[in-house]
Amino acid sequence: MLKDITIGQYIPGDTPIHNLDPRIKIIITFAFIAALFFINKFFGYLFVVAFMIMAVGLSKIPVRYIFKGLKPLLVIILLTVALNIFMTEGEVIYTIWKLRITKEGLIQAAFMALRLIFLITGASLLTLTTSPISLTDGIEKLLNPLRSIGVPAHELAMMMTIALRFIPTLLEETDKIMKAQMARGADFETGNIISRARAMVPLLVPLFISAFRRADELALAMEARCYRGGENRTRMKQLSIEFRDYMALIITIVFFLAILWSRYFVK
Repeated sequence: MLKDITIGQYIPGDTPIHNLDPRIKIIITFAFIAALFFINKFFGYLFVVAFMIMAVGLSKIPVRYIFKGLKPLLVIILLTVALNIFMTEGEVIYTIWKLRITKEGLIQAAFMALRLIFLITGASLLTLTTSPISLTDGIEKLLNPLRSIGVPAHELAMMMTIALRFIPTLLEETDKIMKAQMARGADFETGNIISRARAMVPLLVPLFISAFRRADELALAMEARCYRGGENRTRMKQLSIEFRDYMALIITIVFFLAILWSRYFVK
């Protein structure tokens, strides 16, 4: 299951989505996420599906690879669905002991499940098609206007990118520790949820030690290369917004307006 987590991973490619300016991709991702919270009818999700099909098709990322990132969060999605089904008041259609399933609960559960699924896949597509260096540059450029009020744009961008980049590294380290402990007789696959959670506790100490060691090694490597933050720092590749970036923005604006139309004008 650890290998199914796709957030933070990057798949190199030469596609229209890969070649977009990282600033534009970040803006599009936030606009996509915001649009999900404006949807109040199932009709609105037709625009989301069309937008995602276009984005995934242009990125040439395997669909299975994108959606396998949902597996680690399947428990959270199911828990959200269950809470909405049983906790939403409305027209009762079935009763199980003291729990009541309502028509409004089923609709709300379906909405929340679709929203979570598209939110996760949209965020995963950003990291899958954007290298960590490009992501850092894009975040820093977007935060640059906040420097006038004392916000350390470069440092914040660097921290967020390192955190994203360390996700697959720590997952790989966790997998190695689990295999080493399983070779010594540890059992992580049998028993109920509570017993499995308890079995994961011995992983925390070596995982934290490994994380601190990697952080120390990274700090030493950056210091050895005379890293001093963003002051007087140059870049080999300068970011530039081209025609394809404007086209992507226009398509995103049309998508967002379509979502607003489906919310306020479609009955």
